[in-house]
Amino acid sequence: MSDSKDLPLVSVIISSYNHANYVEAAIESVLAQTYPNVELLVVDDGSRDDSVARIRRLQEIHGFDFVAQENKGLSRTLNETIARSKGSLIAPFGSDDIMRPERLALQVAHMQGRPEVGVCAGNVETIDAAGRVRPKQKLRPARRLDFDDIFLDRKPGAPAPTMLFRREAIEVVGGYDPEIRLEDLLMKLKITRAGYVIDIMDEVLAQYRTHEHNTYKNLRFMIDNVLKTYAIFSDHPAYAKVCARFINSMLLKCARDDKPLARELFGQLPWRYWNLKTLRAVGRYLQPAR
Repeated sequence: MSDSKDLPLVSVIISSYNHANYVEAAIESVLAQTYPNVELLVVDDGSRDDSVARIRRLQEIHGFDFVAQENKGLSRTLNETIARSKGSLIAPFGSDDIMRPERLALQVAHMQGRPEVGVCAGNVETIDAAGRVRPKQKLRPARRLDFDDIFLDRKPGAPAPTMLFRREAIEVVGGYDPEIRLEDLLMKLKITRAGYVIDIMDEVLAQYRTHEHNTYKNLRFMIDNVLKTYAIFSDHPAYAKVCARFINSMLLKCARDDKPLARELFGQLPWRYWNLKTLRAVGRYLQPAR
């Protein structure tokens, strides 16, 4: 990747943890970007598989920045790596996902001349563990999000594998919070509350890989971290309603197969927020687990 001084430097940060089967494809997709001014920083966050050996082989060929460390967690790793990166634009990128070659070029062009855009994102194409494109992909139109669009779920959110941040927006909000382990939602809310907007392009910018260890499949982890995130914005007049909407959606996912978790959620949901979703969850709770 050659430098081009008249274009902003993009720092791509890949934090890898036990993704030996996927991390090489993620790194190679960054190296294949058509955008010429990219800094790649890769951190292995205490993997127990052979990720480090695989990454080192690629580093010897391509010479990108690589650190292997004891496990610190994603938010701390991102803060530390952003601090030593040089780009005015920052792209945290999952070590199991794949960038489309034109991704960064399209996003940089969109953000130039739009200082109000703190984050730029785009559509994703879902692939399975083997890299096969899943059928029936749903692509969403371009849109602009402010704080209430995200907090009140008024528009579809920004897919994490496509987010490109302005460094200044990250710095204004104080970076990632190590106490919140689901980092993307909090950053989107903090940056839009600070007055920036998020623009989501209609182009497919990345492939999102689904496999057995995806974070969204750990329902208790998701629930704990999303509710901790919402609590940071408890001064919002719709806070209680937002939490109740989320709890109802999670009840539908866990009522049949994780009854202890469902009981906890029923207990957290005030009666005034019971609705048809809640009653459907009750029906699933009464069914035997699969």
